[in-house]
Amino acid sequence: MSISTLAAFCGSKNGNNPLFREVAKQLGLLMAAKRITLIYGGGNKGIMGEIANAVLSANGKVIGVIPHILTEWEHHHEGITELIVVKDMHTRKKMLYEMCDAAVILPGGFGTMDELFEMLTWNQLNIHNKKIFILNTAGFYDHLIAQVQQMQEENFLYDHIETKFIILSSPLEFTKYLF
Repeated sequence: MSISTLAAFCGSKNGNNPLFREVAKQLGLLMAAKRITLIYGGGNKGIMGEIANAVLSANGKVIGVIPHILTEWEHHHEGITELIVVKDMHTRKKMLYEMCDAAVILPGGFGTMDELFEMLTWNQLNIHNKKIFILNTAGFYDHLIAQVQQMQEENFLYDHIETKFIILSSPLEFTKYLF
């Protein structure tokens, strides 16, 4: 698989564990070193800001897509390569999916879950077939993974979960999927 653009879905907050920020930085530096463009929500706060700043610090390319309402709240990153302002969250998600070759999910809240499950649903419906990586830092997604396994065991899924997403425990594991 060749990845030149990677969408990162993650929190606009840092969370409690400092490892979440550190892993976002590691991933951002890795992306820049491999010349992978970051496609993300355009924010300057939390894990979103961490990964964007890491890519930028290593002279990488960062494209943000943000709804107009969040720019009014001054949540957009002013130092990225390109910022695309769209009318709403639905347009943002669609554009993020269209621009990326694959997606990585880092710790986050409701928005991150919304983006993950919409991408999984679109894969299931063959709207697209992009790889989805879950970076399970410090076991953050253990309970979610268990719930998805339960959905599979109870025959609510059409495919085995292993075909829908790849679970990583560190950014370095990501490198074996780049080419």
